[in-house]
Amino acid sequence: MTETTPHPVVSISISHMGASALLVQSEGPLLLAVQRRYWAYDKACSQLDGVKETVLGMHSLLVCLKPDHDPLAMKATLAALWNETGPEDIAGRLVEIPVVYGGDTGVDLTELAARCGLSVDEAVALHSGPDYIAFALGSQPGFAYLGGLDPKLATPRRAQPRLSIEQGSVVIGGAQAGVISKTSPSGWHVIGKTDLAFFDENAEAPSLIMPGDSIRFIVQDIKA
Repeated sequence: MTETTPHPVVSISISHMGASALLVQSEGPLLLAVQRRYWAYDKACSQLDGVKETVLGMHSLLVCLKPDHDPLAMKATLAALWNETGPEDIAGRLVEIPVVYGGDTGVDLTELAARCGLSVDEAVALHSGPDYIAFALGSQPGFAYLGGLDPKLATPRRAQPRLSIEQGSVVIGGAQAGVISKTSPSGWHVIGKTDLAFFDENAEAPSLIMPGDSIRFIVQDIKA
């Protein structure tokens, strides 16, 4: 249910993405209060006449239009709807993720800790300390962008992405944490590994994590 309390003052821009889609986005730091507003906005936009589908992102929403629907008219509608939409809480689940940190499956942990002026144990404690919130899914099926990373661990992505990062790899990229859901190229730093499966296309709910879920990393082991 959308809140009636004052919502964050956030300006948006709306850009044309080809002839049949519009991208709504806002700038600024990644804040849960702002993303909660996008959660409500996503639901509201998906119910508009002329909208084919919506794709939620990090402080953004892609709105795909049905054929022959006027994007200019929809642009005005989207702008007005944003001003009417307040943040929403999602009653997500708590998902616990056991992690083996470091070693052959956490090859960047030692270097990342050193860059941050931390010992390996300190870095692991900071990473596993908070409960994270899944802001949105993207990049690959089942991959959740997680908010809540301690700023002391924020590290720019690798200048040269690796061609293959194994699924289940626990990663840090910039100010965000995540878990690679399918083996793929990535420029995120690999600090550990979990055996959990994050996407099953044959399951009733294919993605293990959904927006609004809380994620807790459990230290299973720390390897040198």
